[in-house]
This record gives sequence, structure tokens and C-alpha cells, in this order.
Amino acid sequence: MKIYHLSHTDLDGYSCQFVSSFYMKNVKFYNSNYGKEIEDKFNIILNQIGDEKAIILITDLNLSLAQCASFENAIKDKEIKLMLLDHHQTGLECANKFKWYYLDNSRCATKITYDFFSAMFGEDEKLKEYCDVVNAVDIWLKDDAHFELGKVCMGAIAGAKEVNKIMFENEHIEYIFYMMNTFMKYIGLSHSHIRLDEDIHSIKKEFFKLLDDDTLSNLNSAYLIRLLSSNKDKFTIQYKGHKGILTHNIGSTSVIGNDFLVANPDYDFFLDITSKKTLSFRANGNLDVSQVAKELVDGGGHVNASGGFYAGFKDAYIYESIKAQIVDLINKKSL
Repeated sequence: MKIYHLSHTDLDGYSCQFVSSFYMKNVKFYNSNYGKEIEDKFNIILNQIGDEKAIILITDLNLSLAQCASFENAIKDKEIKLMLLDHHQTGLECANKFKWYYLDNSRCATKITYDFFSAMFGEDEKLKEYCDVVNAVDIWLKDDAHFELGKVCMGAIAGAKEVNKIMFENEHIEYIFYMMNTFMKYIGLSHSHIRLDEDIHSIKKEFFKLLDDDTLSNLNSAYLIRLLSSNKDKFTIQYKGHKGILTHNIGSTSVIGNDFLVANPDYDFFLDITSKKTLSFRANGNLDVSQVAKELVDGGGHVNASGGFYAGFKDAYIYESIKAQIVDLINKKSL
């Protein structure tokens, strides 16, 4: 039976998934912040499941009573088992009302998840220690021996933005799990928090390195170019007969945009839109993107590097919703 695991987007949330991936192999991962995103991700999971037997595991997310009732109703005629493991006290009313809602505010969600799986499948001392590290920082046990290492781990995961989780969901999780596996190697070392802090840059480089060494920026760009190039159809947009690629919060647009266009000469432009509604256009001599920026959003700049502000853009956490807005903008401006 497949597990669909929805969790929060911080060290504790991702670590819950790290634990479930250790014990179970048939798991699909989803991540969400609070609010409506939880409902949208839950509906995506339901559509993925269809009529199959499955388990939906939710961790480190505090649901409302309305969300609990809605989720329970959505699966009432399906062969789906729903389970939530959390530690936020604000979920007490839900825990008292719904039997599948487990709450314990004395330990972080990662420890709850570990205790749940290890009770069924056995202890793993190294993983248990890692969960103690997460617990120390997540519930802020300042006198705990693991606290300082936990702080470094927390900061490293918060700063692990090199692989966009909206565009590359599976690869993002792979990157996060790679970092967590590396964190475990530092547990028990002398001055482990200082050593990990000093090594974060090199750890990131190792993940992106294919053959030759380079700067983190260049290694990351090459990795993303490979992902974009192998998923061209999903990310391709058209503007007046010119083929382009659309990204969202990709970061380092100048480097990645130019590298992509060099590696894919059949593409005329590269466009990145951010959560702040800014548009960054790049070209490589095949299209005047200053004119494109002007026509679309009254922007401008240079022939091969321009920008603008799309006031009507509504940020989203599903790539297809982002792309639909840009395609609609292009279509309206092309009339």
C-alpha cells in the first residue's frame, strides 16, 4: 500500500519525511505551509490516489476543525486511511474530536514520527540520534547537548533553495534528504555544530557536482539546466512564434538563463517570475526581450536582459497555475 506523506516545509517537517523514507519505500512526498495550501495539496493527493488503497500521512501541520471535517468527508467512500502526527498545541480541539489526529506537544513531529515507525519496524540508533537533534532545536531545548548542531541543521535546510520545490518537487526532496544524511555524520563529533557550519558550502557542491569541480553557482546552474532541458515540454511557452522557457523563483537568473539558452539554441528567451511579481527576461541574440518586457508589462532594459513587474500576478505553489497566468498574459497582449 502506498503512503502519501504531506508535511511542513521546515527542518521538522522535512525530517518527518526523512524518517518515513527510512522505514518505507513506497512513499510519495508533498510539502505545504499552513492555510489553503494544505487543502490544495490534499486534493492533489486525492487525485493522485484515485481508487487505489492508500495511506495519507500528515505530519508537522496543524489543521483546523473545518479542514479535518472536510478531509474525513473526502475519503469516507474510499479505501484510504488518514493519519496525522503533530505537536502543535493549537490542534488540541481537533485531536479531541478526530481519532486519526494524534497530538503530543512534548516532542517535535520528527520524534513522534520516529517513535511511530520504530515501534513497528525497530530502532535505528543513528536515526534516533538525528531525531533528537531536530527535537532539541524545534522545541528549543537550549541546554540540550544537540541544540547547537540542531540550529545549524535548521539554518541549512531553511537556506537550501538551490532546487526549486515548485518546479522540481522530487529533486528538491532528494536534495533535502541528501543534506540530512550528511548531517547525521556530524553527530557525536567534537564541535560538530562548528564543523558542519564550516562544511555546508562543500556539502552543497558535492550534491551538484557531476564530474569537474566548479563554483557552487556554476555547479547548481549546470544541474538545473539538465533538469530544465529534460523537462522542456512542461516549461515551454510561446511568444509570437518565439519559443521560451518559464521558471518560477529559479534564482541566479542571469547565470541560469544564459546557460540554458547556450545549451538549448532552439530556445529564443528565458523568463523567470518571482513571488514578488517581478519578471526577468534573458535572450541570446534571437529576440529583443526589452521589447517583449515592454509589450507585456511596460517593462524594459537591454536587448538580451530585461525586466518588469506583473502587478496582476497571483503567486501560487503549483507550477501549472503559474504558467497559466503567464500564457494568459501573453495571449491577451498578442491580440
